[in-house]
Amino acid sequence: MIGRIAGRIDYRATDHVLIDVRGVGYLVYCSERTLSSMPGVGEHVALYTDLLVREDILQLFGFTTLVEKEWHRLLMSVQGVGAKASLAILGALGPDGVGRAIALGDWNSITAAKGIGAKTGQRVVNELKDKAPTVMAMGAAPAPELDEGADEVIERAPRAAAPAPAGGPNRGAQAEALSALTNLGYSPGEAASAVAQAAGEAPDAATPELIRLSLKLLAPKG
Repeated sequence: MIGRIAGRIDYRATDHVLIDVRGVGYLVYCSERTLSSMPGVGEHVALYTDLLVREDILQLFGFTTLVEKEWHRLLMSVQGVGAKASLAILGALGPDGVGRAIALGDWNSITAAKGIGAKTGQRVVNELKDKAPTVMAMGAAPAPELDEGADEVIERAPRAAAPAPAGGPNRGAQAEALSALTNLGYSPGEAASAVAQAAGEAPDAATPELIRLSLKLLAPKG
């Protein structure tokens, strides 16, 4: 399995790039959002990758973060969502936007992606709502660095600058608040929905404030 590649961009198209790694060219398909964050031809880039294996095809898909890669894998587990549809959703919303839409049950946001209809949007939300909190919590963890041995095997190249996360500057605070709420006994789905809504209302809130706002949303009404 090819999990990450680093090399020089030899060619850019509307949906993929050709990356040269020590003389071997890898064709990597990416979302529009990922492609827009990458440097130009002749520049170096590093991407996390997922390999799709079928009888008639081997296809690599590239991502700037492990969170984006994990969302791609989850989206493809939904009936009717293939690689092209997954990249369209990630391109339209970004990984944080996908998590927020699923946590809030906002299937209409999913349909903002090209080629995604209402039924598919609803299916994505329904099938992934219990899995969303785990991926959302990944946002607090820093991306792992390759050790020196790995860098000797893969051509040494600077990392591409990742686009700013759609969730705003308190991405780590959201993950910490999510963990705190689940430790208090709330279900992952309830916690994720409350944190997503609270973060939308107060995008710059630190962890304590985000927890307070989330608890207020979770409190019994009336």
